[in-house]
Amino acid sequence: MIFIPRRHLLALPLALLLLGNVHAAAAEPARAPTTVELSAEASRPARNDMATAILYFQADDKSPAALSRQVNAAIAAALEQTRTYPAVKAKTSGASTFPVYGKEGRKIEGWRMRSEIHLESRDIAALSELLGKLQSSLALASLAMQPAPDTRKSTADLAATDAIHAFQARAQSIAGTLGKPYRIRHLSVTYGGNQRPVFPVMKSAAFAADAAPMAVEAGESEIAVTVSGTIELSD
Repeated sequence: MIFIPRRHLLALPLALLLLGNVHAAAAEPARAPTTVELSAEASRPARNDMATAILYFQADDKSPAALSRQVNAAIAAALEQTRTYPAVKAKTSGASTFPVYGKEGRKIEGWRMRSEIHLESRDIAALSELLGKLQSSLALASLAMQPAPDTRKSTADLAATDAIHAFQARAQSIAGTLGKPYRIRHLSVTYGGNQRPVFPVMKSAAFAADAAPMAVEAGESEIAVTVSGTIELSD
């Protein structure tokens, strides 16, 4: 028989009670902090200070060799004329050749070849003048205005600052409404912008009469930045 002193028996219920409380506290899961997901957006106007244009020459011929000589000669002459405008960058994008079928669609009666020139410049006046001259022999496929890379970057940086400030203001408003302090757990910044304006293109025959510069209005583009993230509210 085991003998337990009386003073130990008196302390035993208290020890068991404390042990039970410890186990209950350990079993209770920790409460996850309250989080809120939110976003804010800001935009800034950026001047369209760079123009890009695509011109092409297209011809048909029964002889692939003769067709190639004709198209290559037209493109070479256009590039030579472009070199007189140092502010305009030019590059070719290769040529495409397609068969031309007869009325019944079975027999190949000739060939069609198309070659393009891509022009880019921040000197809008020089590019407009060059386009007026080139359209006496080439057709204009598209003309687009957009901010130059450095213009877009500097404007996007300003818009990002505005968006971050707007995010902070919104986070403070939400936390203040709930009467709790907060901290930022996650933040992401997304840069966007509207599509660059593309001017309508008329047929090349309309420009064959003279070499007048094209009327181009640069305008502006909106550079948008979105800041989204998660804030954690403290108890």
